[in-house]
Amino acid sequence: MSYSILIVDDSMPMRTVLKRSLAAAGYGGSRILEASNGKEALTVLKGEWVDLIMTDYNMPEMNGLSFLKTVKTEALFKEIPVIVISTEGNDSKIKEFMDTGAAGYITKPFTPEALRDLIVSIIGEADYEENIDDSDNEFDF
Repeated sequence: MSYSILIVDDSMPMRTVLKRSLAAAGYGGSRILEASNGKEALTVLKGEWVDLIMTDYNMPEMNGLSFLKTVKTEALFKEIPVIVISTEGNDSKIKEFMDTGAAGYITKPFTPEALRDLIVSIIGEADYEENIDDSDNEFDF
């Protein structure tokens, strides 16, 4: 199944890593939209249908938490599941995101398999091979 996924991260290399991870996880046929911060992501959301949002926490202009709070208060966007992908892995930060409405949280580094498992638990199956080859270190972040 194909989805429309918005990746929100100020690092272009990290957005590339996420796109490659999505492809390795079986979501390669999905439509991938990108934004470099929460403010830009809100503009994207106003013009595009999105099934899933993946956002970083630390970004300029509007960080991931402010973005999540805004998304969850907007009637048109509040039902879109949001996954936070960040180096911020302490329990209080994760709890804050989950209490604000995040559907999931994954810390960097992560594997395509861990990302796939999280996405599947939130939006459903992808078209992927049952055994992801984890021997490719290119995806170990």
